[in-house]
Amino acid sequence: MTAKTERNSGDPWSEDDIAQLRQLAEENTPTRVIGLKLGRTPEAVQSKASAEGISLKPVNQSPYNRQDG
Repeated sequence: MTAKTERNSGDPWSEDDIAQLRQLAEENTPTRVIGLKLGRTPEAVQSKASAEGISLKPVNQSPYNRQDG
């Protein structure tokens, strides 16, 4: 199974990449999923997020927006 995203590993981050990283982080997207969308490893995503001051910690404790009942 091959991912349909292009691999950017080793390439510099563009402003668009950073904007997308910021947006996905704000939406509580898991780091692994952000990596898949951006064609980068989860480690690269974490490293860049840290360098840019972007928090990857979930804003709430329910990442799947579960509702009781």
